[in-house]
Amino acid sequence: MQALLSAIASMPLPTDAVRIFHGRGGRFPGCEQWALDAYPPVFVLTSFAPAAEDELAAVQAALQARWAQIAPAGEPLNWVFQHRGEALRLQGRADTRLMDGSVPEVHTVTENGARYRVHVLKGQNHGLFLDMAEGRRWVQGHVAALCRTRQGGNAEPAGLADPSHGDAAATTATPAAATATAAPRSRRAPKVLNLFAYTCAFSVAALRAGASQVVNVDMGHGAIAIGQQNHRLNGIDHGASFLAHDIFSSWGKITRGGPYDLVIADPPSYQKGSFVATKDYARLVRRLPDLLLPGGHALLCLNAPELDMEFLHALVREHAPGMRFVERVANPAVFADVEEGRALKVGVYVYDGE
Repeated sequence: MQALLSAIASMPLPTDAVRIFHGRGGRFPGCEQWALDAYPPVFVLTSFAPAAEDELAAVQAALQARWAQIAPAGEPLNWVFQHRGEALRLQGRADTRLMDGSVPEVHTVTENGARYRVHVLKGQNHGLFLDMAEGRRWVQGHVAALCRTRQGGNAEPAGLADPSHGDAAATTATPAAATATAAPRSRRAPKVLNLFAYTCAFSVAALRAGASQVVNVDMGHGAIAIGQQNHRLNGIDHGASFLAHDIFSSWGKITRGGPYDLVIADPPSYQKGSFVATKDYARLVRRLPDLLLPGGHALLCLNAPELDMEFLHALVREHAPGMRFVERVANPAVFADVEEGRALKVGVYVYDGE
């Protein structure tokens, strides 16, 4: 585990939520089981195989040594260990324990100027997928660019101000939302559909960038509730709607809310009773032409190591032939994988309206 210890020894003081060490990418032989994340003010060490106590003690010593060098005066070291073996993963569980310090009762982190609620002591997922950081950045940039184009280059994206000043974000979002229906497409702010929204981080990114409306759909009531909190954390009180529904049983309602300038789909690769990529992604893709405006874009995400980008390309060719591939959004550099096809796939497609 020397590569992990070396990464700790050289890490800067984290301010945003970020991955520090990614062993699963295969770039560090012998460290494939380890991942280290920062959800300031807490570090989270994850092992995908059983970890020995002497290994955890080595991490403790490394964190303590580096923390003594980089920590603000008086700030304690806080870290959590989570074991996610294969059997636990299949059950949707994880064994988690606090190793040092404490975890805030209400835990809020930042990313690219936005604020998000996280929970690192329960479950496999902590409320913000760090590997999707560049996807959120792409959404923010894409929506902001559409706003500038449609408003003659004078648009001021809604939430790119300091998120601690909530009124600024809300004030700029309100007029866009109020006028979106009446305004011609050439002038109105973009409308976004966020499928498998989880805690709605994509929605926050889009609305902060000036979107007029984001429709968030996820069957998890708890995740949607956290998503609503995330909007309030960022001073966004207009423009977002939340549907705690099964997407495949709600196409009528979803379609009536459109058409959309951007559709985001970030489904689980395999979640029994919800979504299985090899079976259900085709059902989703064939709906895209009915959901998108001509010239609209889809951001399609796939986090299944056994499926590569060609899986998405083939689905689009067969089930949405009026769409074409534009680009693949790069993952954060720390998530680099020796086999690119196994890493997270995030593809951008445009609908030509045919």
